[in-house]
Amino acid sequence: MIKSMTAFSQVSNTCDTITAEVTIRSYNSRHLDISYFGPEACQVFEEDIKKIINKTHDRGRIEIKLFIREDAKDLELFEVDEAKIASYYQALTKIKKDLNLMADISMTDILSARNVIVPSKRQLDLKNLWNAVEPSIKTASINLELMRKEEGENLYSDLSARIDYIEDNLKRIEKDAATIPQIYKNRLMEKISFLTSDTEGLDPVRISQEAAILADKSDVSEEIVRLYSHIKQFREILDSEDSEGRKLNFLIQEFNREFNTIGSKSGNASLSHMVVNLKSELEKIREQVQNIE
Repeated sequence: MIKSMTAFSQVSNTCDTITAEVTIRSYNSRHLDISYFGPEACQVFEEDIKKIINKTHDRGRIEIKLFIREDAKDLELFEVDEAKIASYYQALTKIKKDLNLMADISMTDILSARNVIVPSKRQLDLKNLWNAVEPSIKTASINLELMRKEEGENLYSDLSARIDYIEDNLKRIEKDAATIPQIYKNRLMEKISFLTSDTEGLDPVRISQEAAILADKSDVSEEIVRLYSHIKQFREILDSEDSEGRKLNFLIQEFNREFNTIGSKSGNASLSHMVVNLKSELEKIREQVQNIE
């Protein structure tokens, strides 16, 4: 089953007083590229978090954002920077003395200094922190995988319909291609008639030989056979258990090569028009394939 590389997941989990909120987004990428963004207290968990993601994802750019919230009652504790207050008070006293000021130094004057009273730096318990973070990461990773599969089912339906369209039109091309040798033979006769104005003296065997050479150069039967083979392989990959985005992308290149050859050999406007339409459809398939893991 194919999986999309584009998905989103968000999970929140609480352990004791700690709540971990995880957001994971995945995008197209040729390889597995994991980016982690989280608070300083959780940097120690970065490698463990990436290992969890590695277990369920093989390809794509994955961005993980982790937010921590603590609801402990003693969070609003403050501490006083005594050294800074003493230094600030000495500075105010010196200014008062130097300027011969009569006003007293008040508490308001001291508290006007920045960062003399600051929130206490509380050390989070790493065990409780990980107990909140780990389930969030695991659940978010699983949910991301489920969304990738769901989006993959949509891609499967779309790609199946498009490859059916290409096969139906390839059958029309195969039918029209049978008329190419006669078209080239008629063109050859028209050129000979124009250049000689009298074809009675020309060797009909030589004309047939030249027509056969042109017909051989314009034969697209091999390209059509290979295209049918590519269509079969494309469907087999879509139905396989493993994600095969790279193989599908390679097949698209092969499709393009065969259609380009048919387009260069086509002998009528109708055939050329069909080839152009199919190349346009192939480009839409290529864009969708870029999303497959």
